[in-house]
Amino acid sequence: MFSTLGYYICIPFAWILRLFYNLTNSYGLALIFFTLIVKLVLLPFQLKSKKSMLRMNQFQPKMREIQEKYANNQQKMNEELQMLYAREGINPMSGCLWSLLPFPIIIALYSIIRQPLSRFMMLSAETIETVRGVAEGLGYSAAELSGRTAFYEEIQLAQFINDNFSAFSGIKGLMRVNYNFLGLDLTVMPGDVWKQVFTGGWAVIGLVLIPIISAALSFYQSKVAMAQNGQQKADDPSARSGRMMMYTMPLMSLWIGFTLPAALGVYWIANSVFQIIQDVILNKYFSTRMEAEETEKERAKREARVAKMMAAREQQRKLQEQQANRTKPQKKPEKKQPEKKGTSTSEAGRVGDRPYARGRAYSPDHYGE
Repeated sequence: MFSTLGYYICIPFAWILRLFYNLTNSYGLALIFFTLIVKLVLLPFQLKSKKSMLRMNQFQPKMREIQEKYANNQQKMNEELQMLYAREGINPMSGCLWSLLPFPIIIALYSIIRQPLSRFMMLSAETIETVRGVAEGLGYSAAELSGRTAFYEEIQLAQFINDNFSAFSGIKGLMRVNYNFLGLDLTVMPGDVWKQVFTGGWAVIGLVLIPIISAALSFYQSKVAMAQNGQQKADDPSARSGRMMMYTMPLMSLWIGFTLPAALGVYWIANSVFQIIQDVILNKYFSTRMEAEETEKERAKREARVAKMMAAREQQRKLQEQQANRTKPQKKPEKKQPEKKGTSTSEAGRVGDRPYARGRAYSPDHYGE
């Protein structure tokens, strides 16, 4: 099921990458234009996320004030922070969610790069077997591949087709794919050749530089984002999360660059460059027009959210009170002691100067009179 789902997810990405490859006849340029188009498609969503993040940074002093005021009352602190988010139109999770978007894209792109026949060219299994049969007739042997090379067998077959393309001219849908870009083979994993960096020339040096550049750009991007968030306390959760991301993302890009084909490193570099440019432009735009953009309609929406939240909170309070009253133990009514016969407390019970004397066992000689 997951392989089928992955296949359909790859279809739009493969179509875009194939379109730019046909236009540029360069796999590297196709990856760069592919990255640009993906960024433009996601831009409307990232605009909202960026605006929310900037507004959140703007109200950091108010958030810290609430956290300090209700430091000993976690429930009250959360309620007040939620009220602030609703009143100011802030979504604290928006930045985190959109920062995760590159990962499903890079997974789909990795599948397209690793399987150029079935995912990039979208050939059927029968057509791939036909292609493999023609290649074996020309001396290609998949049986000689082993280990990691066998895992990337479709890449090896695509390169063999590129070198002998005239022999495959009658097969419909087959493309001639050239993975060379700036003198580099983008199917090679830099981790396999880094030991040859002093003897392999530019073909190796360039491959080793790809993951290093991608990690440096990722670190710079995270550093800029941390600076834009302003001064935060060291123990703030957002500050800790930002510092963790500042070191985690570069390490992850370094790992991706060295252990996977260099084509993914090119995508990661392009993505970081476009993201930095986008952040600079959006920060400048929103810093000058954030207040002007706030329309009456947006204010009314926020006020409606606040009113709805207040009503829900009041309803919850009443429900809690009702539940507390139901569970509170009721006092038992005191039992009324029945009056004893012959112990009247009226004036008829007076004996001399002693009122209510008949409340006792009456004896005329009791007081010695």
